[in-house]
Amino acid sequence: MSEVIRETAFAKLNPVLHVGPPRADGLHPLCSIFASLDLADVVEVEPADDGAGSDSVDCPGVPDVNLAQKAAAAFRRKVPGLPRLRITIDKRIAVAAGLGGGSADAAAVLRAANRIAGQPLSIDALREIAAGLGSDVPSQVEPGHALVQGVGESVEEVELPPLSVVLVAQREGLSTASVYARLDRMQGWRERLDPEPLRELARSFDPRALENDLQPAALALRPELAQVLERLRETGPLGTLVSGSGPTCFALFADREQAERGAQEIEGAIVAEFRRR
Repeated sequence: MSEVIRETAFAKLNPVLHVGPPRADGLHPLCSIFASLDLADVVEVEPADDGAGSDSVDCPGVPDVNLAQKAAAAFRRKVPGLPRLRITIDKRIAVAAGLGGGSADAAAVLRAANRIAGQPLSIDALREIAAGLGSDVPSQVEPGHALVQGVGESVEEVELPPLSVVLVAQREGLSTASVYARLDRMQGWRERLDPEPLRELARSFDPRALENDLQPAALALRPELAQVLERLRETGPLGTLVSGSGPTCFALFADREQAERGAQEIEGAIVAEFRRR
């Protein structure tokens, strides 16, 4: 019987997300702090017994899991001997929520495929593959707090303090492409991206410095999120923000007890924490 490789796919949020103008290829460069959370999907990968056909993905309740399939296919183009894979995802991160769940799953598939193939590729080589899958994927190849630049291909490890997070996801997700399209219509990007202030922020993290250039576009598409942010502010957090392209909103707290009290005030809220090394 084939060995089952089990990988943990951690959620992320963006305490700071700066977005540059679209490039010639339509992609937007980023300069962002990614905070890795202890909320995670579990991804199991094993070689299929018959070895024929395409890779399969089983993720109950989630109709579109093609990024995990794309990850397997992209790895196989680099390592042609990879057998057909059977992928199972226990989904605990909300879908299309701005928490990077699909990207984390894809990165987990890359790690698992590398193990099945006998570890032929380095972390840097896996990140090169990941960069072709989406801007959030390279940072999740080796999950942790990071300063991410470019279109996700530049990943610089940073330290963040232990903080608790109240997450308020929504029943209906929000398309990342739609948020960027609205950002373009609003011309809400910044002309110059400078990583040094974000490095300094990571060294002496101040939750009052939370900033997301995609938030105005997300709020324009989903005005009701403004009420969610206001509810979060009423719980007395250190800071609140929409995560990434949304629609998940979050609030930061100094400790878990405060966060749990805040979460009790909002239906559907859950508590997570910044991961510790």
